[in-house]
Amino acid sequence: MTPGESQQPGAPAPAPSAAPSEARAKLGQVREEVAKAVVGQDAAVTGLVIGLLCGGHVLLEGVPGVAKTLLVRALAASLDLDTKRVQFTPDLMPGDVTGSLVYDARTAEFSFREGPVFTHLMLADEINRTPPKTQASLLEAMEERQVSVDGVPRPVPDPFMVIATQNPVEYEGTYPLPEAQLDRFLLKLVLPLPERAEEIEVLRRHAADFNPRDLAAAGVRPVAGAADLAAARAEVARVQVGPEVLGYVVDLVRATRTSPSLSLGVSPRGATALLATARAWAWLSGRAYVTPDDVKALALPTLRHRVQLRAEAELEGVTAETVLAGVLAAVPVPR
Repeated sequence: MTPGESQQPGAPAPAPSAAPSEARAKLGQVREEVAKAVVGQDAAVTGLVIGLLCGGHVLLEGVPGVAKTLLVRALAASLDLDTKRVQFTPDLMPGDVTGSLVYDARTAEFSFREGPVFTHLMLADEINRTPPKTQASLLEAMEERQVSVDGVPRPVPDPFMVIATQNPVEYEGTYPLPEAQLDRFLLKLVLPLPERAEEIEVLRRHAADFNPRDLAAAGVRPVAGAADLAAARAEVARVQVGPEVLGYVVDLVRATRTSPSLSLGVSPRGATALLATARAWAWLSGRAYVTPDDVKALALPTLRHRVQLRAEAELEGVTAETVLAGVLAAVPVPR
């Protein structure tokens, strides 16, 4: 299931791999491990795997109680990588994220104490609950893969990925992410409420003493590590993209810039992000080339947070998803 499958019914299903790949098998196992703890969020799990493959960052949005934090913790438990979690609160300071200089009385010198951003997989929980100054402390690490403190740049580990969560229903006491920071996220994944059968399975697991704070007891174990990700990324980089597909990506993003419902269309960075996610999905599907269907399947999660609605469109009940769906329907698909 693709990250945009719930909104994009024409998304392609994974095809059998013509050339078996150990890295692809390992990342397939990651999805299986996460499913031991999380029910009914297959599209979001796939999106997180695509984020890992592309070296990008992911924003998770959903109402309280749809397992956003559990999903990230299960992903971290299935990967042999360092992980850290930061609960973003109104009083959190930038130094609490990046680290700061600390005076050592024994040596009479200042030494740098690393913050939680120095990890492979960072969970920024409820990122919209902290002021813009602290939100911005992540920007350099997300884009430049380094943190500058007192003028000294310090690289973060590789791989490095920020997974941020936010609730769409709470606005009082929150600080919406500015457009420039939203654009730093490769994907925005919206976690829906579970279907009835899925919710019954959730209750069945809890009735059987499932403890979301003890994922090891649920059988979640590390099945992939940094070497597997490096091998997978190398294979994704060899996925071929034809000129007609490149033209299709450009036509899609340019159409958003002329949409009467949008005050801000997709930037060239968004176009490169869509190309990257489509290549990753093609590789996960077992193909060595990208099709227009791959682009369509990843368009919503890759672009929905990169556009801005006009005020009058919002008053009419228009959403970014409906605008993008109209663009996908209007732009001719190459054959």
